[in-house]
Amino acid sequence: MTLRRPLSLSYKCVTTMSLFLFKERKISQRSYLVPIGSHNLKSGLNMQILPELLQNDSVLKIEGKQELVLYWNGKLVLSNRALAKLINGYKKSGDTCKLSELLLKIQKELCSLRGSDLCSDVIDACIHLGWLETAHDLLDDMDAAGAPMGLTTFMSLLEAYYRGNMFQEAKALLKQMRKAGLLPNLSDGMVVSKCQPILNISATCTNVSSSTSKSDLANALVQEMRDEQKEIPSVVYQFNSSINFFCKAKMMDDALKTYRRMQEMKIQPTGQTLTYLSYGYSSLGMFRTITILWGDIKRNMESGNFVVSRDLYEYLLLNFLRGGYFERVMEVIDFMKEHGMYTDKWLYRSEFVKLHKNLYRNLKASEARTEAQRKRLKYVEAFKKWSGVD
Repeated sequence: MTLRRPLSLSYKCVTTMSLFLFKERKISQRSYLVPIGSHNLKSGLNMQILPELLQNDSVLKIEGKQELVLYWNGKLVLSNRALAKLINGYKKSGDTCKLSELLLKIQKELCSLRGSDLCSDVIDACIHLGWLETAHDLLDDMDAAGAPMGLTTFMSLLEAYYRGNMFQEAKALLKQMRKAGLLPNLSDGMVVSKCQPILNISATCTNVSSSTSKSDLANALVQEMRDEQKEIPSVVYQFNSSINFFCKAKMMDDALKTYRRMQEMKIQPTGQTLTYLSYGYSSLGMFRTITILWGDIKRNMESGNFVVSRDLYEYLLLNFLRGGYFERVMEVIDFMKEHGMYTDKWLYRSEFVKLHKNLYRNLKASEARTEAQRKRLKYVEAFKKWSGVD
């Protein structure tokens, strides 16, 4: 995604340029037509300019609904909706470096008009949406560009890391803050204690909507992703219909070929696409293949292309449990926990007892014969502890 300049166009700038051009042409009191767009067009748009009006008024007049560009203090500035489109596009492509460069340019030229720190606003919005890796990447890019963020932004990210039990990331961020000279007289314990009241509040209010605490930009990002999901092209529905037919008919080779065809054509699969495939493989007991599909699902989630529904998470969890893939079981549980989704521990505990009651019942980690067995035992014990299996 490339944003073409100019990003702003002031009244004074337009008037100055126009006067210079007309002076060179020995301005008379007649009107002039200035072509707009490519000169290769046989018939294009023209802008009529009346030189006698340039002394008193602006060539530009802002009318109609302002959605992507707003008029602010004599300049055209990007709205939150336009910024949300840019941020979402760069995040999906995984190019935070170019996003950082663009944000710094926009902030330098325009944000002084709006009295805000755009880069900080964007990082805060990413934190609100749980895009902590993106937020940290932006922080690093700003620091490398000689425009480091302030203590408030760092503390917001640190609090988010502790809320998500991401202690390794929090430790790395603390080290980074200390290197930047933001914590001259504070120990790590004192910094964590500053985060503690917020963490305690969030722990007791997990069901309270966080929409009131989100910034306008964060809300715009949420709306952009919702609008994007609504704009699913009809070709996706055609592919999904074919995949669903093949899965019901237990023709999984044909279903997989259709899915691969989607990928070759760069057509983004939806949650429905992967749900159909999961059901199809499950009906044939092909649990190992579902673990491969889980890799595709995670890649799509990480790129921000779609959000997995709670129903699909639960179905994946049950299938991994039935197939004995306990590492994948714990991965899904962690994802559900991260997104605040309820998990029916009784259901999964019952399934475990029915299928794996005596699995590693008397085996200790020190008695494991291979590294693979030791690793699997670790995840089995983690699941038993989580689900409350006695």
